[in-house]
Amino acid sequence: MLHKAFLAVLILAVATFAFSMPASGVVAAQTKPKQKQSVTYSCPMHPDFKSKKPGRCPKCGMTLRPDTAAPTPQPSPSPAESATDNYSFSSLQIPNVKVYDQNGRALDFYSDLIKGHNVAINFIFTTCTTICPVLSATFRRVQLELEKSQSDVKLISISVDPTVDTPERLRDFAEKFKAGPGWTFVTGDKTEIDSLLQRLGAGVGNKNDHTSMVLIGNDPADVWTRTYGLSSPTVLIKVITDTASRQ
Repeated sequence: MLHKAFLAVLILAVATFAFSMPASGVVAAQTKPKQKQSVTYSCPMHPDFKSKKPGRCPKCGMTLRPDTAAPTPQPSPSPAESATDNYSFSSLQIPNVKVYDQNGRALDFYSDLIKGHNVAINFIFTTCTTICPVLSATFRRVQLELEKSQSDVKLISISVDPTVDTPERLRDFAEKFKAGPGWTFVTGDKTEIDSLLQRLGAGVGNKNDHTSMVLIGNDPADVWTRTYGLSSPTVLIKVITDTASRQ
């Protein structure tokens, strides 16, 4: 009888002691201070640019946006991935409107600039302070590399603000970016330019909303594609040369 009473007291003491001790895992979870997450900011156009403070991107001037989570490293897109899949376009869609180049020469857009050529076309305006300088600087680097490889590709920059961008303004803009022969800047009557932009799939109501797309064509083969104009020159050159090689 005494043995049973002692055993009962012992069991009760052990149970009381165990109940009074909090689980170490629970305490750690409740008392462990939360680590403060550091916020980084990146540019929507240049995601490789990171900053610990809000502000503007030094490359294109766009407002930096906070990253909601640490990005998972992704492989760089291949040139083929940069181009728009299943893009349907034909030289037949390009109007032969009257335009003017940076030297004031009157040209028929299709006949004088596109017919029989490999071309890369971007869309800019001279008073732009965000993506247009980047697009133009990239085109210059593309032109230099194409010259080294002796690739016969014409570059064309069409103004989306023809009422302001006179041939003289375009000439100054071209000189600013050291545009070489074979790079034509285009302006003209607003009605004609608006029609041209619409037919090229680059129509815009507000010049500040214009596309950063580059339209790339091989007119002899009637092969066309488009790609992101803020891609690296290496990516653009790959898409251009691949398109030019099509039969």
